[in-house]
Amino acid sequence: MNHAQYEHPLISRYAGKEMIRLFSDDMKFATWRQLWTALAEAEMELGLPIRADQVEEMRAHISDIDYEGANKREQEIRHDVMAHVYAFGLQCPKAKPIIHLGATSAFVGDNADLILQRQALRLVRIGLVRLMDRLAAFAMKYKDEPTLGYTHFQAAQLTTVGKRAALWLQDFYLDFLEIDRLEHTLPMRGAKGTTGTQASFLELFEGDREKVKKLDEAVCEKMGFRRSIPLAGQTYTRKLDFFILSALSGIGQSVSKMTNDLRLLAHLKEIDEPFEAAQVGSSAMAYKRNPMRSERAASIARYVMCLADNGAQTAGSQWFERTLDDSANRRMVLPEAFLGVDACLRLCTNIAGGLVVYPKMIRRHIREEIPFMATENILMEAVKRGGDRQDLHEKIRILSQKAAARVKEAGEENPLFSYIAEDPAFGLDAGSLEKLMDPMRYTGRAAEQTADFIQNYLSKILADNKNAWDETVEVNV
Repeated sequence: MNHAQYEHPLISRYAGKEMIRLFSDDMKFATWRQLWTALAEAEMELGLPIRADQVEEMRAHISDIDYEGANKREQEIRHDVMAHVYAFGLQCPKAKPIIHLGATSAFVGDNADLILQRQALRLVRIGLVRLMDRLAAFAMKYKDEPTLGYTHFQAAQLTTVGKRAALWLQDFYLDFLEIDRLEHTLPMRGAKGTTGTQASFLELFEGDREKVKKLDEAVCEKMGFRRSIPLAGQTYTRKLDFFILSALSGIGQSVSKMTNDLRLLAHLKEIDEPFEAAQVGSSAMAYKRNPMRSERAASIARYVMCLADNGAQTAGSQWFERTLDDSANRRMVLPEAFLGVDACLRLCTNIAGGLVVYPKMIRRHIREEIPFMATENILMEAVKRGGDRQDLHEKIRILSQKAAARVKEAGEENPLFSYIAEDPAFGLDAGSLEKLMDPMRYTGRAAEQTADFIQNYLSKILADNKNAWDETVEVNV
């Protein structure tokens, strides 16, 4: 790290090595050279006067990029693509006359962007599966553990700890479907020529339209794509970038939802994220155990979500067949969105693998609220014993308000059950009411829903990708 200049925190602090490497200069310019080689090879196969030794010379210099020569040339001509054509040509003197033949700058720039984004989508997909695996294990472990549900952050009908985690899990599953779709359907720009009409290639092939079509198909095949986008100007439509940024924003939304919930649960002292033995929670308040990982993930997720709007603005502001006001913007936005999501997924995976649940605190909170939750069951039981439903409903309303006042104003434990036990109209003693205190009576199908979702929607995905990742996910800083 150079401490005398700005270092992007996504690289120096947050993202993983694989994603950082994917958006490196080495990957970008090696991909440009792969594209030039694929184009030359396809042109040769379709009959242009290009020799096999020229193609092999290019292939031999895919990775040994002359940055010094390219940078020096770019300072002279102010054009990055032509600077790298020049540097490649110096290393491949036999192939120099045919490098970039018939192509425009977007041939390497746009196609490389799509190639690298598809590889990045693959890394994101693996990251999602790894996170879902951790969350699924947690959800199954705690699928039967009752906990208060919250609506408006007010105590509501019970759910289970596992079911709540399954809600986070389902969000990431929906993100996985979209990332998987994009990865498998993303097209290349292909060999479309200067303004997308393929006129330059039509000229090279002396008007043979079939060969021009075959060239486009061959370049895509050589680069591992099934197809190119049907129509392009000089660039591919920037709506593709927006679709990708939107999917990454979706992951940011899921990360934000999960980590916000965890931060609230930490405040309730029901669940903690991992906290290391030597970790410091506060520089002043030594006792604190702040949810640092969740806060960091939520912070980066917010940044990623904002980038989708940037993609929309870029897609909507393009002029005719191309304008260059997208270029500098996309150099920043596209890599940063992927790096941000990578950081978020790594953080959430680390969190999900080390969550600490406090069942006694959860049960304490349930016990404080369950008398209110049980009132409907109390009403039904009292009616079975001969009570008048309408009269009892009014009594419960009055007694509930009286009990709530004692809790809020006097700080007492909830006295509702004792009030009901003392009222002969209900015909219920303390023992009968205690039976209605079992939290499992109020969780509905939460445990079953959790197990069904994981079995029916996730089990195959997790099984198919079980060996796709390294189990260890550390927090970088």
